[in-house]
Amino acid sequence: MRDFLSAARYWVTLFVGTVYYGLKVILAATFRVPYRKGGVYDGAPVGWGRFLLRANGLEVAVEGLERLPPGQPCVFVSNHLSWVDIWALVTVLPDSPRFVSKKELRSFPVIGRAMEAAGQIFIDRQQIRSAMDAYQNAANTIRSGHSAVVFAEGTRSRTGELLPFKKGPFVLAIAAQVPAVPVRVIGTYQVLPRGSNVIRPGPITVRVGEPIPTAGMNYEDRDGLSEKCREAMEALGQERREEGKRKEE
Repeated sequence: MRDFLSAARYWVTLFVGTVYYGLKVILAATFRVPYRKGGVYDGAPVGWGRFLLRANGLEVAVEGLERLPPGQPCVFVSNHLSWVDIWALVTVLPDSPRFVSKKELRSFPVIGRAMEAAGQIFIDRQQIRSAMDAYQNAANTIRSGHSAVVFAEGTRSRTGELLPFKKGPFVLAIAAQVPAVPVRVIGTYQVLPRGSNVIRPGPITVRVGEPIPTAGMNYEDRDGLSEKCREAMEALGQERREEGKRKEE
């Protein structure tokens, strides 16, 4: 019964939050409300994430924001464990960054159109040429002052461990010539693993690593940048395990 109620709350709050905040963005775009920093196009995604976290009894701690260069857009390269990752990241990362998502999300009712209206970025993984065009468009968006979030693995992990990384996030950071910032989300796998509808409240932490400069890099440097990000993300996860051992002792 408890699992049923948890699943019901998850789906009801997801529906209500998505419709409410999604329609705000869609209506703003329909009536040609101009973009303003901190306005509806920035505020609605943050409000959506906060609502879903609060409504499902979840809290997020963030560490390492002081490492970010002030006023500098960047590409946040994150691991991906759960849909809850998105709620957490949109809530704690500064300046409502844009998410780079697969194009299939565009066809989702309400949320797809709202994401498009809010300036989120869609990638067609099946068409390399259009994907590269999308990276260039995304790079232009980032250079104009908007950071982006990319899930390095391209999909949610079924084990909680890091999967192989895709090349796209690092091509994007190099194309934009902005720092790639490794991010490790911890705890969401236990809260809502892939394939589950039952939220089990627990601690969630977003750890932000040291920015990795890409100035002067080119396309051939993408693998080296990927390796640096992976090493940093593994270290961020290791720090968590060491903290847990110290608490047990």
